[in-house]
Amino acid sequence: MSALPCPVVDPFAAADQAYATITEFLRSEETQQVKHSELERQLEGMGRELMRKLLQAHLDMRQPGKAVEAVRDEAGTTLTPTPVHARSLESIFGEVEVARAGYRAAGTPSLHPLDGALNLPPEKYSLEVRRRVAIEAAKSSFDEGVKTLEGYTGAHVPKRQFEELVIRAAQDFEAFYAHRQAGARADPLAASILVLTVDGKGVVMRPEDLREPTQRAAAARAKTFTARLGSGRRLHAKRMAAVAAIYTVEPYVRTPEEILPDSPALRETGSARPRPEHKRVWASLAQSPEAVMQEMFDEAAHRDPKGQKRWVALVDGNLPQIDHLQQMAEERNIPLIIVVDFIHVAQYVWKAAGAFFPNQELEADRWARGRLLEILRGKASLVAAGVRRSATLREMAAAERKPVDDCADYLLNYSPYLQYDKALAEGVPIATGVIEGACRHLVQDRMNLTGARWSLTGAEAVLRLRALRSSNDFDAYWEFHEQQEYERHHASHYADHRVPETVPSVASSSRPSPRGRLKIVRKEEKS
Repeated sequence: MSALPCPVVDPFAAADQAYATITEFLRSEETQQVKHSELERQLEGMGRELMRKLLQAHLDMRQPGKAVEAVRDEAGTTLTPTPVHARSLESIFGEVEVARAGYRAAGTPSLHPLDGALNLPPEKYSLEVRRRVAIEAAKSSFDEGVKTLEGYTGAHVPKRQFEELVIRAAQDFEAFYAHRQAGARADPLAASILVLTVDGKGVVMRPEDLREPTQRAAAARAKTFTARLGSGRRLHAKRMAAVAAIYTVEPYVRTPEEILPDSPALRETGSARPRPEHKRVWASLAQSPEAVMQEMFDEAAHRDPKGQKRWVALVDGNLPQIDHLQQMAEERNIPLIIVVDFIHVAQYVWKAAGAFFPNQELEADRWARGRLLEILRGKASLVAAGVRRSATLREMAAAERKPVDDCADYLLNYSPYLQYDKALAEGVPIATGVIEGACRHLVQDRMNLTGARWSLTGAEAVLRLRALRSSNDFDAYWEFHEQQEYERHHASHYADHRVPETVPSVASSSRPSPRGRLKIVRKEEKS
């Protein structure tokens, strides 16, 4: 659409009229008997329209954004003016129009300096709408997000466009953390223990986005009629998300008896447990677990470039995972302590206790507590030998003693990572609660909603947005993302990566605001 901008004597006349309509409505007799809830709803709609008109007035005041200097594209070619082009913009208040001057050369698309001055996105939806979409998508389903956005803003975003905006909103995730790491400095006040922890969680995917081995297994299963009707309908339908967390924590020295007291009344009564600090959690379906672990080590290295902290890896017993952690630590010459989650160990001991004392809860509890205390004292191998010997002396049948043998095998296989006596003496954590919580919050609570089947790009975008919010990085990320959008869609198209300054066609009204001039307060000024 091309047209000459219409001279606007007072761009804010329509907004002034809308404000007068609101005050007249509030003064009217018909509102004197209205309940406050209905009044709030009426004002919300009228106020949103007032905001839309105010935004439109400001945009009208800045049109058509003529450049004050010669406009040159990225190749250095001087561009000539074209007729003014108008475009629509879906804002959080509703749709507005932006009329802006264009500049182009033969065979090149037009450039609009006012678009750069306003940092307008290439699509219809404003960056603030996109930010709201990102927040809603991270919290709940796309369907719910569409409803919430329409209910609480003036923006209307269909579901398909909603998902596309989510993907665009998350595109600078890796660049954001790389940029932050490049400029990061070690915090001398940060806690002395640096914890790295990883896990995995399955997400139901569309068939075409499963990994190849899973696709083949799913195809083979689909040929079996009874299997399709059976209980495991989602077997071979999931792709594993690699989940990682990193944080610092102060040492917390404890004894085995403080962890497993004789009674609940004797639970830890000493100093308060230190909380994790500077926690970052994230998950990826697109990257391999090894790539996520490499990223985790990179993050740790930027937090502790001089190797002054105690590095601890908390795992749940996944052997390939442990092998990769050891290999990466050796490659970086890092003295990494690997600790298998004590809760996982306790589960094996409890199953063995149930085999020794079926339907005898008190006896099983007493037996399990005694063995767990010995494991916490660093005697996992001795406990393994003892429980196996007890099963033999009791002449337990093979089926009956299987939980006992499983427990003994687990304790022996993982004994190098069950040195809880040293970990407790050094104040090192021994449980994977942080990563378990990350798996549940990042992945399970959002990605595995009933009936959900994800595309890889959509799922990866949502995981990134949830990770940013969980790590309290969303606001900083969005500021970075908007700057990247400016570079991508505006600055990169001009010579020297500089968008020319613009001026409106007519000077804006000099009428002062009745309450004085408002100041835009940027984030750094708030602090």
